[in-house]
Amino acid sequence: MQVEIKIDANCKETKIIIVSDKMTEEINQLIKKLSEGAPQIIAGVKDDSLEILNPKDIFRFYAADKKVFASTEKGEYALRLRLYELEERLDANDFVRISNSEIINIHKVKSFDLSFTGTICVAFTDGTITYVSRRYVKKIKQILGV
Repeated sequence: MQVEIKIDANCKETKIIIVSDKMTEEINQLIKKLSEGAPQIIAGVKDDSLEILNPKDIFRFYAADKKVFASTEKGEYALRLRLYELEERLDANDFVRISNSEIINIHKVKSFDLSFTGTICVAFTDGTITYVSRRYVKKIKQILGV
């Protein structure tokens, strides 16, 4: 992708033009990022205390007992958001859905074990292990370039 910036002292409003031969997922992500404005805040509750969570510190989001949780090095936080809402807010380059009940931070993954037939074992840098559901295996393999 090429980026070109023109500075014009007479310009009254910033204008962005995207030139491409076709609409791509990369362009959709760029449009989404540009239209979002300020970064989204993720708030989690732990021990009756509400804390602001930095998405970069989160290993994974998962649903259990009809609640959504964020897993960090500091522990588990209950969230009021649903997984689909998180998926819309989070950067697709950092977070990937691996099942109907889990979204992972790809940068917190230590390894992917492909030896299991029909699924992938995901090991995080903190030692936590989870599994990619069969429905999402193809998507994960595409992301990994396998």
